[in-house]
Amino acid sequence: MARERATALLVDFDGVLRRWDPAVAAGVEREYGLSEGVLSEIAMQWGRLQPVLTGQVSHADWMTSVADALAGPAGGPERARAAVEQWQRYRGEVDPEVLDFLREVRAAGLPVGLATNATDLLDADLAALDLTGEFDTVVNSYRLGVNKPAKEYFHAACQAVGTPPDRVLFVDDEDWSVRGARAAGLSAYRWTGPGDLRYLRAALAY
Repeated sequence: MARERATALLVDFDGVLRRWDPAVAAGVEREYGLSEGVLSEIAMQWGRLQPVLTGQVSHADWMTSVADALAGPAGGPERARAAVEQWQRYRGEVDPEVLDFLREVRAAGLPVGLATNATDLLDADLAALDLTGEFDTVVNSYRLGVNKPAKEYFHAACQAVGTPPDRVLFVDDEDWSVRGARAAGLSAYRWTGPGDLRYLRAALAY
């Protein structure tokens, strides 16, 4: 039996709606004599990242731990803190094509939720990027206490958009997250860029 088309949309934030210019981090690393890619490499170490994604520590505490790890390579704790602060001032950019698509889906009467592994800084980021009010619900792993790709995360996200999993389409740029959504009973699509929008429009019932 063919699967019914989805009647609700969940979309990831980083890598789908929000883009990061790698030149920003690269510029900070050059300025402070750090190796290329080290800021992200240290920040994304799972033992450092997972606690902030599940509400165990704050975004500020997470960045303090990154600065502590960079004290040697940066030439001292003060320079390390300055490098991290400069890096963190950049909060990314919104992909206008994706935002237009989300508005189109909502205008058609389908609920749209932001489903993201994020920190306690998410609300401030949404405000800074003029995205407050662009979603019917925001499902932040920090507030939920569990992160993608756990089934519990996706079940909570489906409840938040008021739609059973088999009628929800989830979009993410990470394969492991897409696989987790499918295991939880959702339709899921791995995002590669705006060229995917044609498929996504066809996959939704509007």
